[in-house]
Amino acid sequence: MPFSFSFNYRSYGRSMMFSGKKIPQVLTIVCSGMLLSACAVGPDFQPLKAPEVAAYTSKPLTATSAAPVTAGEAQQFVSGKEIDAQWWQAFASPELNRLVDAAFQHNPTIDSARAALRQASENTAAQRASFFPAVQASYAPSRQRNAVGTISPTLTSGDPVYTLHTAQLSIAYVPDVFGLNQRTVESLAAQEEIQHFQLEATYLTLASNVVTNAIQLALLKAQIALNEDIVRAAEKSLRILQQQAKLGFSSGLDVAAQESALAQARLALPPLQKQLDQTQDALAVLTGEFPSQSQAVSLDLSSLTLPQELPLSLPSALITQRPDVRAAEAQVHAASAQVGVALANRLPQFSLTASDGGTSTSLRQMFSAGNRFWDIAGNMSQTVFDFGALKHKQNAAEAGLDQATAQYRSVVLSAFQNVADTLYALDADAKALKAAVDAEQAAQKTLDLTRHQFEYGAINLSPVLLAEQASRQATISRLQNQAARYADTAALFQALGGGWWNRH
Repeated sequence: MPFSFSFNYRSYGRSMMFSGKKIPQVLTIVCSGMLLSACAVGPDFQPLKAPEVAAYTSKPLTATSAAPVTAGEAQQFVSGKEIDAQWWQAFASPELNRLVDAAFQHNPTIDSARAALRQASENTAAQRASFFPAVQASYAPSRQRNAVGTISPTLTSGDPVYTLHTAQLSIAYVPDVFGLNQRTVESLAAQEEIQHFQLEATYLTLASNVVTNAIQLALLKAQIALNEDIVRAAEKSLRILQQQAKLGFSSGLDVAAQESALAQARLALPPLQKQLDQTQDALAVLTGEFPSQSQAVSLDLSSLTLPQELPLSLPSALITQRPDVRAAEAQVHAASAQVGVALANRLPQFSLTASDGGTSTSLRQMFSAGNRFWDIAGNMSQTVFDFGALKHKQNAAEAGLDQATAQYRSVVLSAFQNVADTLYALDADAKALKAAVDAEQAAQKTLDLTRHQFEYGAINLSPVLLAEQASRQATISRLQNQAARYADTAALFQALGGGWWNRH
């Protein structure tokens, strides 16, 4: 049961008129109330400290330069190097740049995130208005007729029918004595900050998805081309074996084995084509197009350049660069402010109201002497007994702060794991690519020797065709590892925050 105490003061005088030359006493009272708004109960949020770790991985990873395929494909980590906001341009592909730009311009998730930020910003601005008095003006004309007879007339003139004009200016103000509004604004501003970092995360995720899908598309195109070569080689081998079988130089078993090899080669093409079509659809949607209306993507692995220097932010800087970490920190800030809101709700609440106006049956005489009225009122209310409702709400807000803090720690741990995993992946990619290049070179050497033997008549054609197939398979493996290196390079840019802070 809330206990409410209110006081009202009414008086008449020229100094109280809003149209008078002296400063109205009501404005003096309102300004005095605003000066009272200097205290905000509850915890004051402090930026969270960076974890005291000096490295991302348990063992040093200084470079990924193992056996570069060609000049310019060696990579090395550069500690503290700044990340370009347009990090995807490091791949030096105009087509890739076009895809990312199209995604930023047309993908609806960007519009949704922007709208969410605008909404949060407007909510914060609306709450900030509560720091100031609310002023309302009203005008109420009415046509009336009083009963005549024993009831005395309303007007001194005795006229039973009249028009009454009433105009009034009202001011209402709630002094923020214990910081209820201040903490509410603080919480909403933190929510706005969350939406800001979620927008940055949307940009980063969208760019990363476009780059990853574009790399996958280029890889699939290369794989399909090589598998088509394998099918053509298998078809050629089958025709030769069939001719040799007619002449008695090969057996039916050889022909059957080659028919099986051709079927296996053809079997690999439909899944690759399906993945290619689905990847093209994914890129179309990412760039804001319908799959049936998407433009052809002219991107090959050979058109991509592997960045030679990979930025590696200091661990202490990671929590300020990752949008998800910054959003989690803003969530802690919002939860901290809600504790202050819950505590302020348990303390006395004050309000001030004032009005000035006039009423008359004539518009010209509405503000003349004798027709003016004004009112000043103050109110103080304090909840005395509510079965612990406000206390429990404060406990819930404190639990929410604990939850947000724990979630923040979880996001930070995941961020460091993300970077560490990407660094290990890049290190493994370099080693895997070196092995794939060695295997491709060995397969090519075997093919060359087999061709020489065939040219000198030492062997028949079958070993040559098998060596050609093995060489193409080794090339496919090398392309897969090369694409993985491109994709994990993009993943590192994403894991480090994507350089959004350099865009502003």
